[in-house]
Amino acid sequence: MDEINTTYFITKWKSQIKKGLLEYIIMLLLKEKSYYGYELIAKLKGLASLDIAEGTIYPLLNRLKKEDLVVSEWIEMQTGIPRKYYKITNLGLEQLTMMNEYYMELNGSISGITL
Repeated sequence: MDEINTTYFITKWKSQIKKGLLEYIIMLLLKEKSYYGYELIAKLKGLASLDIAEGTIYPLLNRLKKEDLVVSEWIEMQTGIPRKYYKITNLGLEQLTMMNEYYMELNGSISGITL
């Protein structure tokens, strides 16, 4: 495999892992505090170079809302426009506990077979 194909493969693989973990990471962040959309994007960018576009995060947050895992609330600001804040629900916390258990189990399994 030449260097260009290898680079493409790794880039694509990393992207798939990030997409697969994005819901989990967002729910972990929302467990700690409420975030508005842009603030959440900035936080994700600061974590492990998770460069997430608005076109990715808002549909994901809307899907989590439809599944009753997060709720949103418009909050008026002293200056500027209102912001929509997202927070995790009790159902979201229950799901996050199960997600965390699975992640830990998976991570342990992978650690047992990697070099």
